[in-house]
Amino acid sequence: MELELKASIRVMVVDDSPLMCKVLTNILNSDPQIIVVGVAHNGKEAVEIVSYLKPDIITMDIHMPVMDGLEATKQIMASYPIPILVVSTSVFKVGMSKVFKAISYGAMDVITKGDMEITEDRKAGAELLEKIKFLSNLKVIKQPLEKAEKEKKEKVAVLQISKKKALDRVVAIVASTGGPQVILEIIKSFPQDFPCGIVVVQHIAEGFVEGLVDWLNAECQMKVKVAADSEEIASGVVYIAPSGLQFRVEEDRRIHLFNEPAYNGHRPSGDVLLESVAKAYREKAIAIILTGMGGDGALGMKVVKQLGGRTIAQDEKSCIVFGMPKVAIQMGVIDDVLPVEKIAEEVAKSLED
Repeated sequence: MELELKASIRVMVVDDSPLMCKVLTNILNSDPQIIVVGVAHNGKEAVEIVSYLKPDIITMDIHMPVMDGLEATKQIMASYPIPILVVSTSVFKVGMSKVFKAISYGAMDVITKGDMEITEDRKAGAELLEKIKFLSNLKVIKQPLEKAEKEKKEKVAVLQISKKKALDRVVAIVASTGGPQVILEIIKSFPQDFPCGIVVVQHIAEGFVEGLVDWLNAECQMKVKVAADSEEIASGVVYIAPSGLQFRVEEDRRIHLFNEPAYNGHRPSGDVLLESVAKAYREKAIAIILTGMGGDGALGMKVVKQLGGRTIAQDEKSCIVFGMPKVAIQMGVIDDVLPVEKIAEEVAKSLED
């Protein structure tokens, strides 16, 4: 019995709904590799018992009384850093930014409650189990409270790019687990008059794209929006792929969205976007592949490289998950492997060439 417990993934569930706690506990305990070691009904309880329970991972609700999930995430990552999976309701437009603030404080990923609370939906349950198993093994970085507060107050240095006129170029970014905070770190360094458009595929739970866009808009000088079909790509705008559609850029410099099947398990797919960008812009494309599990984006980076574009990958040390960049690097299709803090500067240099 001791051996079984040691092999188990220990989970702490944090949610103010007794019903949701029961549903999550039932789903998690249904897998022999997982055991729920404790439940907290608000963030304050979670902070108080986390060091005693010693879980391997936490499921964290955001909207709770006494102390919400954002503050709890900030305090746990400062004192007892472990993987945190935000389990929230995407329909809450008000307060959605808290989900992404929690990610910026160190939460690993977000998953929607969906219909779990009502039906214990099997598909949603399977996704939860998969996320728990994957995230529980990831490295976490301690986030001191003073660092978090300092970053809140500090103004970000914005890069100066000498070319003020719009360029017939594009920057394409592909990311998955750990991506939102990395995308923020890159684009917050760009000025409002950034000389070309940026197109992005970020794998994220359905229903959270709009919240991601709102959060990025609040933190960045560039305009950030959900990509719309037939929209012409403009300089100074970041276009985020919507959920459930394939996202392409055509030679007319317009965005085209297609209701097509998933490509290698992804819709939107980084490979689909990058291949289209490569063919539309050729040597004028700059492609960036960031943290994430799996290999989405690597084949697209290969096409960008083959057609004369610039390719950049996030380095292993700064990745939460060195899956997607690693595949592209091993394929030999990356020009530069860089830490997050150097990527924006390299993009700016490439635009000056």
